[in-house]
Amino acid sequence: MCLAIPMQVVAVEGDGDVAWVERAGRRQLVNMMLIGPQPPGVWVLTSLGLAREVVAPGQLALIEEALATLAASLAGDDDPSRHFSDLQPK
Repeated sequence: MCLAIPMQVVAVEGDGDVAWVERAGRRQLVNMMLIGPQPPGVWVLTSLGLAREVVAPGQLALIEEALATLAASLAGDDDPSRHFSDLQPK
């Protein structure tokens, strides 16, 4: 199983087929050929050195919450009532 991680485009190389993306101080060069050139500031889902899709702001918040839940669970702090607010009963 591969986990796609959201990263923000910070610089575009050449004709836009590759871009530098960053997340939490980690910078990486990714191939943009699946989604096309994107301007700096755009968030993309990356996996295995490829940008796979552009992430909308609302979608980004849900992905970040899921990643925070995963990190909490791995740290032994799994409290489902604190996570996935979109799935909690109203």
